[in-house]
Amino acid sequence: MDYQFKDIEQKWQQFWADNQTFKAEDKTTKPKYYVLDMFPYPSGAGLHVGHPLGYIASDIFARYKRLKGFNVLHPMGYDSFGLPAEQYAIQTGQHPAVTTEDNIATYRRQLDQIGFSFDWSREVRTSSPDYYKWTQWIFMQLFNSWYNRAADKAESITKLVEHFEKNGSAGVNAVCDEDILSFTADEWKAMSPNTQQEELLKYRLTYLRESTVNWCPALGTVLANDEVKDGFSERGGYPVEQKKMMQWSMRITAYAERLLQGLDTIDWPEPLKEMQRNWIGKSIGASVRFPIEKPAHNLELNAHYIEVFTTRVDTIFGTTFLVIAPEHELVTELTTPGQKADIEAYIAQTKKKSELDRMADAKTVSGTFTGSYVLNPLNNELVPIYIADYVLAGYGTGAVMGVPSGDQRDYLFAKHSNLNIIPILDTQNITTEADPTKEGKYINSDFINGLTYKEATAAVIAKLEEIEAGKAKVNFRMRDAIFGRQRYWGEPVPVYFKEGLPHLISESDLPLLLPEVDKYLPTESGEPPLARAEGWKHPDGEYELSTMPGWAGSSFYWYRYMDAHNDKEFASKEAIAYWKDVDLYIGGSEHATGHLLYSRFWNKFLKDIDLVIEEEPFKKLINQGMIQGRSNFVYRLIDEEGRGTNTFVSHGLIGQYKTSPLHVDVNMVENEVLNINKFKAWREEYKNAEFILENGKYICGVEIEKMSKSKFNVVNPDDLIARYGADTLRMYEMFLGPLEQSKPWNTNGIEGVFKFLRKFWRLFHNDAWVFTLSDAEPTKAELKSLHKIIRKVEEDIERFSFNTSVSSFMIAINELTDLKCNNRRVLQDLVITLSAYAPHICEELWVMLGNEAGTLSYAAYPKFNPAYLVEDEFAYPISINGKTKMNLNISLSLEPKEIEEFVLANADVKKYLDGKQPKKVIVVKGRIVNMVV
Repeated sequence: MDYQFKDIEQKWQQFWADNQTFKAEDKTTKPKYYVLDMFPYPSGAGLHVGHPLGYIASDIFARYKRLKGFNVLHPMGYDSFGLPAEQYAIQTGQHPAVTTEDNIATYRRQLDQIGFSFDWSREVRTSSPDYYKWTQWIFMQLFNSWYNRAADKAESITKLVEHFEKNGSAGVNAVCDEDILSFTADEWKAMSPNTQQEELLKYRLTYLRESTVNWCPALGTVLANDEVKDGFSERGGYPVEQKKMMQWSMRITAYAERLLQGLDTIDWPEPLKEMQRNWIGKSIGASVRFPIEKPAHNLELNAHYIEVFTTRVDTIFGTTFLVIAPEHELVTELTTPGQKADIEAYIAQTKKKSELDRMADAKTVSGTFTGSYVLNPLNNELVPIYIADYVLAGYGTGAVMGVPSGDQRDYLFAKHSNLNIIPILDTQNITTEADPTKEGKYINSDFINGLTYKEATAAVIAKLEEIEAGKAKVNFRMRDAIFGRQRYWGEPVPVYFKEGLPHLISESDLPLLLPEVDKYLPTESGEPPLARAEGWKHPDGEYELSTMPGWAGSSFYWYRYMDAHNDKEFASKEAIAYWKDVDLYIGGSEHATGHLLYSRFWNKFLKDIDLVIEEEPFKKLINQGMIQGRSNFVYRLIDEEGRGTNTFVSHGLIGQYKTSPLHVDVNMVENEVLNINKFKAWREEYKNAEFILENGKYICGVEIEKMSKSKFNVVNPDDLIARYGADTLRMYEMFLGPLEQSKPWNTNGIEGVFKFLRKFWRLFHNDAWVFTLSDAEPTKAELKSLHKIIRKVEEDIERFSFNTSVSSFMIAINELTDLKCNNRRVLQDLVITLSAYAPHICEELWVMLGNEAGTLSYAAYPKFNPAYLVEDEFAYPISINGKTKMNLNISLSLEPKEIEEFVLANADVKKYLDGKQPKKVIVVKGRIVNMVV
């Protein structure tokens, strides 16, 4: 029979499911290999053709590794908590769990029909209680831990308590809040239990603090920085404002140095590693305390100084102003009555911008004077205090010293505010802009005048330390991660409050289940949706009403795959000892400073408390490129009055008319030709549309854009699989271009891949489509073609160059077709070689070759033999009257006369000559044979 891809693919997908063909073993002598895709959020729209790109690549690699003798773990699950399901619940009243279940069913159907070799026995869902039990459990371990700088690792909070009981706070070197107390052991013991807990909260790795957050009233939740764009929520486009709230935070800053150093030990794309380095933002400098000149309006001010961090402490004598963040805790106290209105107006304006927008906007210069001053600690000169939105409360100390001669932003601010600009080096040229040079000798700088940069820096730090006004310091741009959302569809935080302090629930009460609520909106008083739950209360207090952020469940999920059904621990020590870490991780670079950073943080913490083995979770990471949409356009004719008509002009003729472009559904366009009947049936308004055609066809315009429903350029893989099959889709997605590069989707070439697979199927059949193979010894030419592709595929897969393999497969099949190869030995090895790319057709042929069903996935990859590629033959193009008719393999040892005799004796050549005798035969040895008839 001809290639019946629908029957073949359904048959083998069912076989794999029934027999759990890809179930990984936990105990085996084989070496392990762990291949992982970033698990998807199951959206209502399902998959489009861009989504499976990384999955196909990882599946090819997983299948290949099985053929190379590895025990492969290749699991899949769902990151199933998220805002979209909650927004749908708000709009419709349908529980997010119902929506999520429906969406997962769609995803599973689509994933199955593409033929992925996932071990579905290990499926996880972050919204399932048996999964988020362990997310909550890890939160509890973080709550019960602190970071000991001396040991450079996290330790149990009980160890810190023991230290306090024996030595007080002396000798503790911890990553902690700034406002910790100093106390003796006796003073600690004399504290009330609540006071002790308040102090311990300043050390815990997860803790409560007042934070400036991106608050979206319309969504009723806090958004991460990457969920906000230009002051609006990325989802829904709702206004976002800056707001102070008590929030759970995680002390990721404790791991800043280890996160930075760890990047040098992993095989990740350099641009992504650089994104993390910049996000962590290590800088070496000094902290400086500027004493506050008590304002006349507020002589009772308790604060004595404002602390800044600077990487250029050598420039301190050039400081002509100090800037604090609009959210800084001292703004209200420092603002004089005459400046109050300006300050309040400026703060209101700042609240409309996200922190990312404020950091990115380097062109806009703005700020307002508070009316108060600090003193330069080294010369006691008065320095005015301003607020400006380019300073963030959560970065560093929330204050910076303004040195306009050396910093361009400060220079622009000084010009804008009419402040002094003091040159501090004799080489500085500050006529038109700041000059950040470190060359030359210092001027206008008191005791460092005449010194060089290194000398001046050391002298200033020594002086600051001597007068206790500052010290050398390493700073990081990265801030502690906010760990809470005021929404329903997320993991409940396993905490209750008693007398205002957080306490963990008992581990035996895990999981703390999401309660039922009447609505998924915040309460009328602004509390999170969980406040609506009736009777949801801990026996000793009120539960935390926030839920965990979207990144919580994805920060350890690769370990859960190792031991997915263990109800005693998140993964057994034996499973972790065997699988260790992820060998290959494929996913998008958009997760660089979110999931990929938080996962590394949690992994390091779990290693510190001896629950995992490896310091880093993902050995190798590949960022697949985006498949962009190929949008099509029709062109509506505009009449003389500027109104749109129901007439549409073909693209090649639009220069002759006034038109307006409209997106059209790409699924009614083939090779840029519009299916007019489908277009007319698409919408009622187009039922009577008229067309101005070119050569009898309506040609659409084309643009490359993001794939989106609003642009009607989404291509559903279901449609392509129904038309061409999953094997064709798999190979075509790889054929589009290098995995890491973004590329436009173009269905125009998919027909060629389908024809290739049909040609491959044809090799095994005679002209009547009867399965027919030869058991003779393979010819040299056949073995040469086979071993070329064996080597090429092996090399390409190992370097993740999947697109070049597809091209090479096509060449190999063409060569074997020309050779009329139907040799069993050759074709069996070819089936194994192609099986990672096109598994369904290869499974069918494998059984037809006489092998047991299901054994192909664990067959041995053919061994490459270089001897078969030694060139002792050449495929001579055989031409008649200058037109190439065929290629003929001829020994390179033959001389021209012998070549002529060999060619004329060939049966296929005789057919082309049709009984005629050539007038002349031209032989160019090693190049060509041409016959003149």
